[in-house]
Amino acid sequence: GSGFIIDDAGLVVTNNHVVEGADEIEVQLSDERKFEAELVGADARTDVAVLKLKGNHKNLPTVSLGNSDVLKVGDHVVAIGNPFGLDHTVTSGIVSAKERIIGAGPYDDFIQTDASINPGNSGGPLFNLKGEVVGINTAINPQGQGIGFAIPSNLARTIIDSLSTGG
Repeated sequence: GSGFIIDDAGLVVTNNHVVEGADEIEVQLSDERKFEAELVGADARTDVAVLKLKGNHKNLPTVSLGNSDVLKVGDHVVAIGNPFGLDHTVTSGIVSAKERIIGAGPYDDFIQTDASINPGNSGGPLFNLKGEVVGINTAINPQGQGIGFAIPSNLARTIIDSLSTGG
């Protein structure tokens, strides 16, 4: 799976399905540093999880959450992750649809993109061209190619804030 760091304190966002049932969690950064992490909280209904890096973690590469509500169909986006174990893969595409319902649960409101999302991209960021995270890569359509789905950052922000404060 994949994820991204949202603050200097070492909070990491990923998908619940990436860490669900894990006894131990290790996070490896693009600069090859590895950290043990603990699960701060997870929400299976939205498939969002928050982790906290353990140990000495200085100079972390952090990203900020953007406003997914301002995305428009046709906007360019970039997906980053580790598909099929291919570390640090970057793909680009467009927002194909918003508010897509795929039968994933009560908070079924996804950004659809044609940026390549594959197994291993789950939990990774979907960036706008300003470098802001506008979605969390989450699912694919197994019957098609180039049909991926991301949790909108505005929905994720509410869950992340709640999980980070013990909610």
